[in-house]
Amino acid sequence: MAKLDRRVVEAAEAALAQRKFVTAIDVLTGVRWLHARHVDTWRQGRAAALEQLAAVDGAKMTDAVAILRRWAEERGLTPSETPYLSAARDRGPLRFLSQGDDTAFRVHWISPEMSEARRRRLAERQSKAPDLTVVEPLTAWECADCRGTGPYLIMEDGDPRCLTCADLDHLVLLPAGNAALSRRAKKESGLAAVVVRFNPRRKRYERLGILVEEAALALAEEQCLADEEVRLRRRERDRERRADEDVRFQAGMAGEILRMFPGCPPERAGEIARHAGERGSGRVGRTAAARVLDENAVTLAVIASVRHLDTDYDRLLMAGVPRAEARDRIRSAVDRVLAGWRRSG
Repeated sequence: MAKLDRRVVEAAEAALAQRKFVTAIDVLTGVRWLHARHVDTWRQGRAAALEQLAAVDGAKMTDAVAILRRWAEERGLTPSETPYLSAARDRGPLRFLSQGDDTAFRVHWISPEMSEARRRRLAERQSKAPDLTVVEPLTAWECADCRGTGPYLIMEDGDPRCLTCADLDHLVLLPAGNAALSRRAKKESGLAAVVVRFNPRRKRYERLGILVEEAALALAEEQCLADEEVRLRRRERDRERRADEDVRFQAGMAGEILRMFPGCPPERAGEIARHAGERGSGRVGRTAAARVLDENAVTLAVIASVRHLDTDYDRLLMAGVPRAEARDRIRSAVDRVLAGWRRSG
């Protein structure tokens, strides 16, 4: 199997195991040609085509999707063409390629094990227009209509607009943090938009809150006050359930590390699993691949631990050595540790 075939299949199998369906985006992010932040930028309508944000050209992307199709057909997966609409004000169709037919990128491959009821819910969710997305920009910008600016922008017809020109300036911001209030306010509001901001440190867009009508927010607040005690008890039960899930997952990941690297000290394997699998960390242990204990994802978690704890990598970074050069310098040291851990006894 060629290297690209192997990478595509590994990414597809991880997504299928996690969700029982696979998309072209699962593969393109799984082989690391795209990051989640690139997909978010594209969905916001801030790129004419996803190809413009990828690390490879459209021909290479097309090759990967062709490999995905062959693998999916061999596995007996069911194709389902899905619309991709922008979260910009015009809700226009999104393009994967700068030129040419990109229909193959819109096909989702569904496992025959998925129940009919879940298939219907999935189809309904995927056909639904995405939430309008408003961005809090990190740099100076100018509205395409009034040439003014503001704290937020929304894309419309491929250009940034201020909330006044986009007819959204009557909405109020409900900060993130109260899921029940946000859900109810959005349901009651005739017009709403999600507000996001790019986090340069984590390299991803993070939700700041939602813009909703003021009357809808007031009604939602009244509804939440009426059942606050019930929701508090439910949140506590959910917290305990998630904690139990994390313990089981981290134990499973530690076991997989010891299977792949029998010479790794057991306590170190536990530390790697806890660190990589920390909820909300954004580390490799929280990826879809790692959640199904994909060997590549587990190996990446082990490499990251060795790099930071068993080499001079951190010291090199502190000394100002570029990250790529620092990784090159310590690669042989990482390989030696891994080779030792792969041997049992």
